[in-house]
Amino acid sequence: MSTTLTVPIPTVHLFPELDRLLIQLLRSLTPDDWQKPTIARLWKVKDIAAHLLDGNIRMLGARDGYFGEQPDSINSYQDLVNYLNQLNADWVKASRRMSPPVLTQLLELTGQQCSEYLTTLDPMAPALFSVAWAGEQQSANWFHVAREYTEKWHHQQQIREAVGKPGLMTRELFYPFIDTFMRGLPHTYRHTAAAPGTTIKITITTDIGGDWYLVRIDEQWQLSQEPTTSPDAEILIAPDVAWKLFTKGLSPDSARTQVVINGNTTLGETALSMVAVMA
Repeated sequence: MSTTLTVPIPTVHLFPELDRLLIQLLRSLTPDDWQKPTIARLWKVKDIAAHLLDGNIRMLGARDGYFGEQPDSINSYQDLVNYLNQLNADWVKASRRMSPPVLTQLLELTGQQCSEYLTTLDPMAPALFSVAWAGEQQSANWFHVAREYTEKWHHQQQIREAVGKPGLMTRELFYPFIDTFMRGLPHTYRHTAAAPGTTIKITITTDIGGDWYLVRIDEQWQLSQEPTTSPDAEILIAPDVAWKLFTKGLSPDSARTQVVINGNTTLGETALSMVAVMA
């Protein structure tokens, strides 16, 4: 396998810690906590935990070459979103029969197996599933795995937000999450025309964030972490706003009052429409 030095965003080593924190969190919840509403709207805390279990089981199914029910046809991105939304809803509804202790035990068991499986993947080999929200038809395993990391991170964060228990807003755990999301910026700006060399700076504030630059080159937008010119637009977003905004937990209109945009406002506001989940 390639070393982590060649992987743009290494995340495989973070899965065991993320799962450890999840199990620790779930075992600390009261019966009332499990039924608290979340920013995932229709889902309560227990529903999100069930969705995380679904993700583990699907990953292990892929490991075994088993994919369960298949859609009749996927002719568009929206078709794919609709199919996944229905799968998610079916699973969550059925999982309401599980008790919290059983759900937690299954998450612990499957999480360990998923972490072991991810270490066997060649990070540079083609992934079984592309990262569609970044506009890719084919993705490398490292990006697919990083996308899985963002799923586990933001759903656990939704639970923590609902029950008032912090824990994931650290440089080690948050930065790979947001760095992965930023890979969706060129796709978000794909219909935005600009002169060659136009540069947009996106800053996720505080020491757990960072700076990213989107540059117009050869009729395309390219992501960079090295500035080439002074930015034409600069967007500053707090971490707690960023993770909610890019997972549809906060609307662009609501987020607009909580972010700072300098320079070309119209150009900067496009970043607020990025959605880095299949929704």
